[in-house]
Amino acid sequence: MKSINEDIKNNDYKGAYLLYGEEAYLKKQYKEKLLKALNPDADMMNVSYFEGKGIDPRKIIDLAETIPFLAERRIIIIENSGFCKGQCDGLPEYLDELPEYLCLVFVESEVDKRSRMYKAVNKHGRVTEFTIQDDRRLMQWVLGIISKDNKKITQRDMELLLSKTGNDMGNIEKEVEKLLCYTIGKDVITGEDIEAICTTQISNKIFDMIKAMSERRQQRALELYYDLLSLKESPMRILFLMSRQFNLILQAKELAESGYSPNDMARKMGVQSFVVRNYQSFARQYQRQQLRAALEEFVSTEEDVKSGRLNDVISVELLLIKYSK
Repeated sequence: MKSINEDIKNNDYKGAYLLYGEEAYLKKQYKEKLLKALNPDADMMNVSYFEGKGIDPRKIIDLAETIPFLAERRIIIIENSGFCKGQCDGLPEYLDELPEYLCLVFVESEVDKRSRMYKAVNKHGRVTEFTIQDDRRLMQWVLGIISKDNKKITQRDMELLLSKTGNDMGNIEKEVEKLLCYTIGKDVITGEDIEAICTTQISNKIFDMIKAMSERRQQRALELYYDLLSLKESPMRILFLMSRQFNLILQAKELAESGYSPNDMARKMGVQSFVVRNYQSFARQYQRQQLRAALEEFVSTEEDVKSGRLNDVISVELLLIKYSK
């Protein structure tokens, strides 16, 4: 990101850019930032878009060879093409001889760094990965947004907000906008405001269900399960998310026993660092063998349901009962 900002600041652009990674919000922001900088007059006559699999690289090359009309640059944006994961005949070689007026912008979710396209952009252009942001950066970002509205929030309530939104920046932005509207006339955003207005993600409802299971609050776990069913979540989807949560609990137990710090655990587990404390708490309620047995039983239950040997709703309910005793 820093390198793209420097290119914009110096008005010195590469012939090709590759923006990739899991963080869709930041990719979109930097794609639009690049486009605005490359095309300050917003003249769309010399801007072209290609999106999705099945794009013919020859069409891109033919268009790239067309001199821009009454403008300094021709800009071609290619999104979710898969060019940086599979075959892309002709285009990697074309980057060896890009016209000075041309700028290619590739936007991808996943790449294979061994692919010819990735190597070509890395050699002749600029490659930037947009990863999921850690909780410290997310908190700083949220603070920046609410500070513009002259509002404050405590660390504890910030953690509550992120526990509800997850780490998707697009979703966080929507929820913060709702909060700012809800708290007009107030200087401080409180936990009560967050509980009142912010939407809890399905994965967080699963998290609450697992918490109830680990605390042996069986009735509460069952209530949350049937709440999820009332929201039209399928039992097999719930089972999949349960399995993911138990896998994280097992990881937390094993990493803690190996002497990892909470921050290191968060990086390895791919979760927010303040959430690690919860997983550690859950892990203390189970033996390692119990967690492994649960994961194996989740898999076998899914197979039995798919083969018609078990009813999906009842089978997941029985697992909830068994692992919240």
